[in-house]
Amino acid sequence: MITIEREPVVAVGLISGVEAISLELHGDFVSDQGGNLSAGNWRTTADAGQVVLTDDAGQSRHAGDEVMLRPVNADDSFTIRDIVIGIDFHWERKEDQRFRGALRLKTDSQGKLIVINDVPVESYLASVISSEMSAAAHAELLRAHAIISRSWLLAQIRPWKIERGQSSLRPLIRENADGSRELIRWYDREAHTQFDVCADDHCQRYQGITKAMKTAEGAAGLEKVRSVISTTFGQVLIYADAICDARFSKSCGGIVEAFRAAWEDVEIPYLTPLYDGEQFPAEYSLPLSDEANAQRWIVNSPPAFCNTSDRTILQRILPDFDQETTDFYRWSVTLRQDDLQALLQKKLSIDFGPIRGLEPVERGASGRIVRLKISGEKETMIIGKELEIRRALSPSHLYSSAFVIQPEGNSSGLPESFTLTGAGWGHGVGLCQIGAALMAERSYGFERILSHYYPGAELHELYPRPADALD
Repeated sequence: MITIEREPVVAVGLISGVEAISLELHGDFVSDQGGNLSAGNWRTTADAGQVVLTDDAGQSRHAGDEVMLRPVNADDSFTIRDIVIGIDFHWERKEDQRFRGALRLKTDSQGKLIVINDVPVESYLASVISSEMSAAAHAELLRAHAIISRSWLLAQIRPWKIERGQSSLRPLIRENADGSRELIRWYDREAHTQFDVCADDHCQRYQGITKAMKTAEGAAGLEKVRSVISTTFGQVLIYADAICDARFSKSCGGIVEAFRAAWEDVEIPYLTPLYDGEQFPAEYSLPLSDEANAQRWIVNSPPAFCNTSDRTILQRILPDFDQETTDFYRWSVTLRQDDLQALLQKKLSIDFGPIRGLEPVERGASGRIVRLKISGEKETMIIGKELEIRRALSPSHLYSSAFVIQPEGNSSGLPESFTLTGAGWGHGVGLCQIGAALMAERSYGFERILSHYYPGAELHELYPRPADALD
């Protein structure tokens, strides 16, 4: 297994394709192109392919098509105003976010701005852990999450990049032998060319030092997170001498899903279905790929690590905007006939006409629907995979594709609405964040948490912890 001498630096894309941004420098920064930028407010614009920085006094600096700003002191930082987070998800909003490390500003082929934060991996992780979960969460959860976030990150970039097929972003419409049509699409990691990873949920949440600083402990909270993460410095999960593509989601709904249900049709041994608990409840039956078993599981609330409504624990482990979602383990959505037709027309660019029925064709091991048949008066089609289904049936995204369907009412032989009763939040593959949090609360150590969610994976030190690392 490969090892390296020192901690890598990762390029995180904060914003892309905008005309201008407002930022504040907290401390002095040095430009690689020459000259210093003092603390204060700055406006950055793209002008004819050039990056332009303007201070409060209206003084502008034209610095070419790329500008690199490095802090004079390691603890200096910068704030970017109105960053959009949760893009296309139900929690989408704008926030001011504060970052450490170098700030790189450049223009793309369309003359728009790209904003990049070049930051050491361990500093990146302190942000991710405080953004994906709360900085106040149990130390064992933070350790486990640091290892999987480090693993996932490094598995996306060279020289450790796992080469699989890229996302099937274009709809793959195929004709079946029985004359039916299928639209199959999945959304895997994007092939970023200007930076290593993005900062939003489509990669993993990276919101600078903002969230950790907002804890009751303030700056001390950030140092606490860094200290906890430092105990896992350089550690990754490996399987068969390769860094694990350690996926995770918010809540599996009681059963962890297989990789192939959400993405490419390949088997990954450490991303395998499993019960999120200690002993599977005797009153239920597996597999949940069976329709009757799935329906019984989803419409009830079986015990599992991630089955909790304890607000005290949830407030301690979830970021503030995630706490707005209170029904993550079991949820219900009703789609009216007219609204459903409009959604499908907008999301799939297909006019199904009045919808006669929604029918699961294939379920994964967690009960998540992998292929869904939509029967309309004008068109009938099977769609998949799980995220395409979630996108098609919601203005943003359904919490998950693990749902059962109940047609309701009848008008001229057509359902007036469809009620979806669902389980879980996210794709359900790999570590279940709320389940792992409850494991930590019940005194499971981080190694036990990891072995539960990634069976067969092993810990490996990819790079050593320096002598002056934070204790």
